[in-house]
Amino acid sequence: MNKMIPALLSLACAASLAAGADDSLVKFKGGIGVIPVSSATGTAPTSALANRNIVRGVQPSGQPWVIEDLRADVSATGHVAVDGRALLIAGGNLVATNANARVFATVVCEASAPFVERSTDLGGVALDASGDFRIDDVLVPAPVDCASPVLLIRNAANGTWFAAGIVKR
Repeated sequence: MNKMIPALLSLACAASLAAGADDSLVKFKGGIGVIPVSSATGTAPTSALANRNIVRGVQPSGQPWVIEDLRADVSATGHVAVDGRALLIAGGNLVATNANARVFATVVCEASAPFVERSTDLGGVALDASGDFRIDDVLVPAPVDCASPVLLIRNAANGTWFAAGIVKR
């Protein structure tokens, strides 16, 4: 019986270390595609004024986009792993395609201005034919605290946003 005590203590220590190894700052599960116009005013068939769907200072894409699934984990060191599925354009002549886009990730932690954009490599990664992508990179600058996190998947060509992550609580 006494021989089991060191083994149990060793197992408990290993479990404790494994639990402490999770350095996640924030996780995202699910995504929302962009709708470029958030509202419009006017009574005519065409609006006199359209309000762009700007998120934390980042302009939306010119066309709507959809995303089937998005998962991301941002660590306290700034490492980010993003797995996106079926990010496709939802309007215009390129509807239901990836529009040959390249994407990068941005995390904004501030609820109000001034906003700090913490981004992966701005050159981005290519969407495959199905709109799938993976980003495994480091955010620059690294987040220190993230009280009000927003994850945006952005167009490497012009910086507009295509999709947003849903915070996993």
